[in-house]
Amino acid sequence: MSKENSGKNESGELLQLVSFKIGNEEFGVDILKVQEINKMVPITKVPNSPEFVEGVINLRGKVIPIVDLRTRLGLQKVEKNKDTRIIVVDVESRIIGFIVDSVSEVLRIPMNITEAPPALTTGIDSEFIKSVGKLEDRLLILIDLDKILSAAEKREIASVANN
Repeated sequence: MSKENSGKNESGELLQLVSFKIGNEEFGVDILKVQEINKMVPITKVPNSPEFVEGVINLRGKVIPIVDLRTRLGLQKVEKNKDTRIIVVDVESRIIGFIVDSVSEVLRIPMNITEAPPALTTGIDSEFIKSVGKLEDRLLILIDLDKILSAAEKREIASVANN
């Protein structure tokens, strides 16, 4: 791949993100981690699963654990509606679905408009936050999907999907 086509421009590296909303906040994740985005489907509850795990779904013959991202981020649960989506992502070679309030758009933003999260991030555990993107009229919180779940939680989720 030549330098011209490597996703760079005069302002530096471009991030390609899928943006979504949880409440009034807008978040983004690396588009390369996203496998697909689905409307809500019935979720099968799994006994004794962690609080933030809604259950599992059958996605074309594969059992996929579904995590409520609101609950995982320590935010209040809300009723699912027509805008609620499941973002199916690859987290360290595990396929997991994350429930979000709505999916906004695919964005390409220059890396140089992002900065490290502030030391005190209100209400959301900042270890999950990779950076904050400063767009013209809003802020975009970039989530590190590899850090959103601890190693123990990833093992718990794997056991949920294997039951």
